[in-house]
Amino acid sequence: MTGKDLLKTIITDSQSRATPKIWERTLKIPSDSGKILTLSGVRRSGKTYHLFNLISQLKTKGISNERILYINFEDERLQLSSKELDLILQAYQELYPQLDLANCYFFFDEIQEAEGWQKFVARIYSSISQHVFITGSNAKLLSKEIATALRGRNLTFEVYPLSFGEFIDVVSPKLNPYSSADKAKLVNLFGRFMRQGGFPELVKQEEGLRDKILQEYFNVMVFRDLIERYQISQTTILKYFCKRIIGTSAGEFSVNKIYNELKSQGYQVSKDTLYSYQGYAEAIYLNRFISKYSYSVVKTESSQKKTYVIDQGLGAALDYKFSQDKGRLLETTVALELLKQGQQINYQQNGGECDFVVIGKDKVVKAIQVSLDFTDTQTKEREIKGLVIACQKFNLKKGVIISLNHEEEFKVDGIQVAVIPAWQYFS
Repeated sequence: MTGKDLLKTIITDSQSRATPKIWERTLKIPSDSGKILTLSGVRRSGKTYHLFNLISQLKTKGISNERILYINFEDERLQLSSKELDLILQAYQELYPQLDLANCYFFFDEIQEAEGWQKFVARIYSSISQHVFITGSNAKLLSKEIATALRGRNLTFEVYPLSFGEFIDVVSPKLNPYSSADKAKLVNLFGRFMRQGGFPELVKQEEGLRDKILQEYFNVMVFRDLIERYQISQTTILKYFCKRIIGTSAGEFSVNKIYNELKSQGYQVSKDTLYSYQGYAEAIYLNRFISKYSYSVVKTESSQKKTYVIDQGLGAALDYKFSQDKGRLLETTVALELLKQGQQINYQQNGGECDFVVIGKDKVVKAIQVSLDFTDTQTKEREIKGLVIACQKFNLKKGVIISLNHEEEFKVDGIQVAVIPAWQYFS
């Protein structure tokens, strides 16, 4: 049980704490939308710092510290049951009885850790203040509970680790891609980004510790977000399953294949259980699944999926084969960059594979192929064929091949093809 005195201490400490240095992110979160703002995403992707950025903006506008309530529900001192959540409001009002709570701002971090949070948040919004901001690390939990409890009163933003453009702004800002010297730096930085990923904490971390920190991220996700949250008893199987999801990044994912692998090793588990694990893994943002494109929404959703680990650096730290496969590292990085841009993407197979088709207004608006080595003749022909077939199928006049370093333009069967280095495409 958590007493009001402790809550008063937590509230007062958070208000007196200096706002940490914040990097500017591409994703902009409004501070006065009149909606409950939800930030969801993988652990350590920067959700809390988005909250701190909003708090900093409010202070700049003249909002006093007393009008800002921030609670991190992962604080180990908090042991609140659903019936005790109101103690937060009681403690806050006792600290500042003169405040009109309608003009106060409520920030609740990792809200899924609080039992019964949905009704608590809904009550604050409907009867106390419309300035409510929440974060969470479980998409399925949040979306399900928001849909039932908040009923259209919220706006949800997905927070990913840093994009390549954000990574550059932190590591080496103001580089000019048209300068020969800066171009060389950008090429080098993309290689580094492709290996280490974009988790904010690791950008300036010494190299020797990065993998250990990423492995610890994985352990927390598996044990806290999966085993504890879903009360999973077959922990060895779950961990194996999650590592197989990561190791398959940039490839087609098959529950049936993993089921047979486990069965051959003497493990007893049902396919239904593995399908549940698949849903849980995506819910905590361990990975993203990409469907094969079809004009039928039902066929698209039920199609064979490709999987991409949520951060290429995390994948490289957990799977040695993946870390050594530059082709899959590049494709994973491209997939994540497109998702960070807010693009809806599928892949296409029809006489040849196209890695990504971008969907806009219910139709394909762009075709993108990824090719690490564009000098090999067979690879070049295969990649061009898959891209051209996709462009023709969707009536596109041009397509893009994202390479590691190659740059070229040409026309094939009436389709304009631009080969662009990844560092340039995403700078």
